[in-house]
Amino acid sequence: MESLPCQGCKGLCCGPVPITKDERKRIHKKIRSMPPKERAALQKQERFYGTCIFYDLDRDRCGIHAARPAVCRAFGYYKNLVCFRKPEAASKGVWNADEADFEGVLSEDFTWKDFA
Repeated sequence: MESLPCQGCKGLCCGPVPITKDERKRIHKKIRSMPPKERAALQKQERFYGTCIFYDLDRDRCGIHAARPAVCRAFGYYKNLVCFRKPEAASKGVWNADEADFEGVLSEDFTWKDFA
């Protein structure tokens, strides 16, 4: 994220976010480790339709950055996951998810109630 111009995007490129079972477990652990006040503030935010449920609009950044899914880590650096504000950063080939481990999509299959 440091090399992409994410500041000011308001998470418009953050979704849909497919996750694996292991990623769901990591996210759940991250959410449980957050101070209750911080977790509640993140949870109650109104987001743009389709934006990841963990995007922190107040801080304009990922609310679970350390536990973010693989697709989020790959975004902007692969030709099929181009950042519209910095397309030249997409210098790698095509990113492919490991569909064998696919469990669902954040905001659609999993919501905050699944991580509480």
